Amino acid sequence: MALKKSELYSSLWQSCDALRGGMDASQYKDYVLVLLFIKYISDKYAGQAYAPIAIPAGASFKDLVALKGKPDIGDQINKKIIGPLGEANKLADLPDFDDSSKLGSGKEKVERLTDLIAIFENKALDFSKNRADGDDILGDAYEYLMRHFATESGKSKGQFYTPAEVSRIMAQILGIHAADTSPATTVYDPTCGSGSLLLKVADEARTPVSLYGQEKDAATSGLARMNMILHNNPTALIMQGNTLADPKFKVGDLPKTFDYVVANPPFSDKRWSTGLDPANDPYERFSAYGTPPAKQGDYAYLLHIIRSLRSTGRAACILPHGVLFRGNAEADIRRNLLRKGLIAGIIGLPANLFYGTGIPACIILIDKAGAEARSRAATAESEDPAEGVFMLDASKGFTKDGPKNRLRSMDIHKIVDAFSNKLDIPKYSRSVSFAEIARNDYNLNLPRYIDSQQLEDQQDIEGHLRGGIPLADVQALQAYWTICPNLQSTLFKDNRPGYLDLAVDKAAIKASIYQHPEFARFIAGMNQHFDSWRQRQAQVLRELAAGCLPKTLIAELSEDLLGHYLGKPLINAYDVYQHLMDYWAETMQDDAYLIAADGWQASTYRVLEEKKNKDGKLLKTVDKGWACDLVPKPLVVARYFAAEQAAIDQLAIELESLAARLSELEEEQGGEEGAFAELDKVNKANVSARLKEIKGDPQAKDEVAVLSAWLKLAAEEAELKKQLKTAEAALDAQAYTHYPKLTEAEIKTLVVDDKWLAKLDADIHGEMDRVSQALTQRVKQLADRYETPLPRMVERVTELEDKVKDHLKKMGFAWT
Repeated sequence: MALKKSELYSSLWQSCDALRGGMDASQYKDYVLVLLFIKYISDKYAGQAYAPIAIPAGASFKDLVALKGKPDIGDQINKKIIGPLGEANKLADLPDFDDSSKLGSGKEKVERLTDLIAIFENKALDFSKNRADGDDILGDAYEYLMRHFATESGKSKGQFYTPAEVSRIMAQILGIHAADTSPATTVYDPTCGSGSLLLKVADEARTPVSLYGQEKDAATSGLARMNMILHNNPTALIMQGNTLADPKFKVGDLPKTFDYVVANPPFSDKRWSTGLDPANDPYERFSAYGTPPAKQGDYAYLLHIIRSLRSTGRAACILPHGVLFRGNAEADIRRNLLRKGLIAGIIGLPANLFYGTGIPACIILIDKAGAEARSRAATAESEDPAEGVFMLDASKGFTKDGPKNRLRSMDIHKIVDAFSNKLDIPKYSRSVSFAEIARNDYNLNLPRYIDSQQLEDQQDIEGHLRGGIPLADVQALQAYWTICPNLQSTLFKDNRPGYLDLAVDKAAIKASIYQHPEFARFIAGMNQHFDSWRQRQAQVLRELAAGCLPKTLIAELSEDLLGHYLGKPLINAYDVYQHLMDYWAETMQDDAYLIAADGWQASTYRVLEEKKNKDGKLLKTVDKGWACDLVPKPLVVARYFAAEQAAIDQLAIELESLAARLSELEEEQGGEEGAFAELDKVNKANVSARLKEIKGDPQAKDEVAVLSAWLKLAAEEAELKKQLKTAEAALDAQAYTHYPKLTEAEIKTLVVDDKWLAKLDADIHGEMDRVSQALTQRVKQLADRYETPLPRMVERVTELEDKVKDHLKKMGFAWT
């Protein structure tokens, strides 16, 4: 059985995390990722004469496995594996596998390292033919582990990793995908961490490009080098050192310049000037725009990036929101950058996205190619927004993911669409003129330009005093009335100028909407709209074959679905898109990788569960049945054995009814006077024994009748359970023997129609239901809110008060 892609990642993480013990995740990751690296290069390049990675004799994964259980395993790994590999491939600062302070000593160290190596012996981790032409399972596994280690590392130690979702946005807004790239195209990250941001940019380019990165932390720069190799970028140059004090990439004495620069520098670095005299910077980074304050290094990194850009270059940098509005020296630098036309755009991100900090951040896009035109507009304080800075506030679009917030696929797509096309979207994004920026004294705080706050639901005083639903609230539902022009007059009638009454009973609101011919026509049209996409894509999906590219598939499929729904009324195309992306991550991705590996094979396998003792020794293996990942059993049953399943469902209903009757009888007769009062526990043995005991007792007739009834019901229940078990076993066997008979065409129907498209159909119908329910709920809310005017409420209170006084009077209480 092929291990599913998602299971491969999670089993790797769970296995590794279980062995971590008390070690900090930020340290433990170094050991795990180095072992993953050794396994990969051994599978991929061992024995190749011209491989980009040198594997010295005796330093492969096979040689590592041979060290399992040895009393000096840590020392042996260092000498025989890590040392030679590091030396041969210029990988410095690899972790010490003999460090007792981290790995424990004696038997503990031997067992921990032995078990850790064993994790990577998993047959599913065979990377010799891993890369499905651009679908990088190993690189994705590395990314998965990185993300989990960053989450576990806690404050300040998770900075080695930029969340993949933010990296994707930066890579896409740079515009490298549309550019005419070549291996001569250069991409640079001055604070590269583990290199994930650089790799995302490389993925966006249509050709291989040259990658350059510098990282201050020695261990993390080693991880970055490995990450480059694992992602098929072995020629990437990663240097270790302090970028601001000692930039490693130079032409002569000045910094080398690049086509694209990306960075996620440390936020508000208080020690940025260590080893550097900013007033006399030999690299000429601060003289043109100003020197950053001594305790805030954000602009130091941004100015380094600008100095490192070619005259036509573009850069994207993540910085804390404070850079947009802080005063003094930073305000001067900000003004200078704006007046030089260097800032082309700003994206405000949600808070709590990054590991190690919860503060909100922004992405600043620097564009030297268009700087001259923007500079002229800034100098003239142009009123034309198209000549200004594009601003986008994405702070509201995210989902909760454990302790952090995370951008969803729909959030990323919406950001990139709006930014790339400079879309004016209310409360979200717009181009801002330099005249407006100048009027705000070059303060770029996004709320000054984009009011992203949701409007509060207004309470209408006159409506509460005199009754009637305010016309303005009904007009706010104009999107619905545009689609169904006569629905408004069906639901509402005139009260007085500016106010309406409900024209139908409150209980009939939902039916009045759903049964209205215009609304029914709209829903039917939307269903047809999905069906047309479904039919078109069903054919595409059926043409998938072994060797297909899952990442290409989901890119094309999702773009087509998004485009199909863009501009459609009432429904948010990005919500529809998210349903597909969620299903892809949950199920469809694994299916696509199975098809890419083996074609349309509906292979069954036994589900075996290992029972181990507390020392991890295998006691026995339990057979838990069978499964098929691509075509789960319920799909085969539903299509080929529906009658048998219906019979089982009927038996289950009868069994449930019997169980309810038994439970009801036990509850009725469970009290002190009840028939079961003498029993410690109501079961067959106790009931039979009690019947034997009271047999022939004329005073126990009622008790005998109840106990006999219980025994009869219990016998019927036992018989039904037996029948149900027999029927389920028979159906299980029928389904199991049917799998080998499935033709490829039948498998395609089961997977494409019954599994993938049926799920999407249900999700998108659910989205339409949500749209319908939103109107129903809002109309009901307005009707409830203004149903009883305040004077009537006061009258009702007075009536009730009088009633209470009367009752009290009758009870002998008088009250003034």
